[in-house]
Amino acid sequence: MRVKQKTVGSDRQIMSHKSLWHRMKARWQLYMLLALPVTFIILFHYVPMGGLVLAFKKYDISKGIFGSPWVGFQNFIKFFNSYKFTEVLKNTLTISIYSLLASFPLPIIFALLINAFPGKKYKKIIQTTTYIPHFISTVVMVGIVLQLLNSRIGIYGQLYSLLMKEPATDIIGKGTMFKHIYVWSGIWQSTGYNAIIYIAALSNVDQDLHEAAKIDGASRFQRVLYIDLMTVLPTATIMLILAAGGIMNVGFEKVLLLQNDLNIGYSEVISTYVYKIGLARGMGDFSLSTAIGMFNSVVNFTMLVIVNFISKRLNGSGIF
Repeated sequence: MRVKQKTVGSDRQIMSHKSLWHRMKARWQLYMLLALPVTFIILFHYVPMGGLVLAFKKYDISKGIFGSPWVGFQNFIKFFNSYKFTEVLKNTLTISIYSLLASFPLPIIFALLINAFPGKKYKKIIQTTTYIPHFISTVVMVGIVLQLLNSRIGIYGQLYSLLMKEPATDIIGKGTMFKHIYVWSGIWQSTGYNAIIYIAALSNVDQDLHEAAKIDGASRFQRVLYIDLMTVLPTATIMLILAAGGIMNVGFEKVLLLQNDLNIGYSEVISTYVYKIGLARGMGDFSLSTAIGMFNSVVNFTMLVIVNFISKRLNGSGIF
């Protein structure tokens, strides 16, 4: 009897492999299209993971990554004991959490407003106008921000001098203003584009629900609150989980371009610190920079798992 069961099981495995091969053969064009992005991910996301061993070694360029001496957790301890550790961790978390709290709900609100807007023509104009800033490069966007907030020749400086009858203060060099400039310029650039996914979700709302709610006497606000918002809630949950998984990934390019000697104490984050330790300052401490980057990734992964677990316990939605 056991022999028959094993034979049946092996036959099923063979049939499943054959059916999988036949399905792949029948849809070979799709797999050819998939081959390029999969190859890209493997080469540039998985293969470089082998270099993480550098975080546990004292890198010697003459010996290579795997020939360099093993030092264990010495690089991590060096980072944790550094006077910069508290500063960069505080700045990273402050900017990340502030950005998440300020920018996450706005695309949802904007999508609900756009969906409730009566005129289709004006709706398209507003939507197009708001997501165009997303396609402005980071360098150009930072240049615009610096020009607008210039204390002498910018709009801010001119208006301040006109109204206050005195020279404007340099808010770009004011450290406490850095997080506000970073976050709200990002909101201006990304809100319209981030709302697209919620607008797409709202397009699937069954209009019969709205008609039934109208008959029951529900106001427009109540229909938005109990029908439209509930529709985008699963999508918003997934986006929140993904955002929490990147909570330590403050935009490197934008922060670096907005940095100056006056605001460095408030703008130095982990990504810019890794860059300066590994390349910019001539230190070439690749082992330490790898250890810092690995610490950053571990925190992100931990946050992703925690938020996903909480989300699944609360409403059953999660990414895994």
